[in-house]
Amino acid sequence: MTGCSSGIGLDAARTLSARGWDVYATCRREEDCASLREEGLTSFRLDYACEDSIAAAMAEVEARGGLDALFNNGAFAIPGAVEDLPRGALREIYEANLFGWHDLTTRVIPLMRAQGHGRIVNCSSILGFVPARWRGAYVSTKHALEGLTDVLRLEMADTPIHVVLIQPGPIATEIRRKSRAPFERWIDWESSARAGQYRDSLLGRLYDEPPVPAPGECPPSAVTRVLIRALERPRPRPKYRVTWPTGAAWVLRRVLPVRLLDRACAAG
Repeated sequence: MTGCSSGIGLDAARTLSARGWDVYATCRREEDCASLREEGLTSFRLDYACEDSIAAAMAEVEARGGLDALFNNGAFAIPGAVEDLPRGALREIYEANLFGWHDLTTRVIPLMRAQGHGRIVNCSSILGFVPARWRGAYVSTKHALEGLTDVLRLEMADTPIHVVLIQPGPIATEIRRKSRAPFERWIDWESSARAGQYRDSLLGRLYDEPPVPAPGECPPSAVTRVLIRALERPRPRPKYRVTWPTGAAWVLRRVLPVRLLDRACAAG
């Protein structure tokens, strides 16, 4: 599994290991891997944005005897208005949030075909099917991930490989804090036509300490409980929604006209 330095990935790695799974808990940074190894977990580097890192991680997996399941999880956000996103920012986030996931998945599939079974579980988001202000870069990667995963599920239907999407809503993770550096790197908000809106809205949410919990926010263990079902049930669902806001957004998306849905998303 990927993105195990904190949040969803860390909770999943610890919980699955305690359940008897042989977990490969990968992280982008070696110091995070070292911390996990001190806990007794098997951990090595995997950086979605680096093809060589993905290749090295796959070599490690093959040397250790293969893989029954892949949990794609690691991702980051670049907060900001869409009109303020430079091309380079989108290139960077797509490398980590989509292209790397695809690269790793296509390397894993031949192993699963050869062994005659496998699970590919992609961690998407409520933002994979509804929009939210200031999150255009992240939303677009998750929408793309959902489309790619849906097609992969169709194509893998004639194989023994199950493909599953998990769609969490608000989860108490470090993503808001970890979004500050990409925001400061890429978004020239003070020169933006929306500078006043940044001051009145985004900056507070981004820099408040401690972060103000979102309505319906759950701990990472809420995702882990669903991940266990996706991994251990003989016939997992194609999609699992986590937290009540995700379920509510799914219903609203199906029943509301676009303009009313826009209003609901803007208010939320």
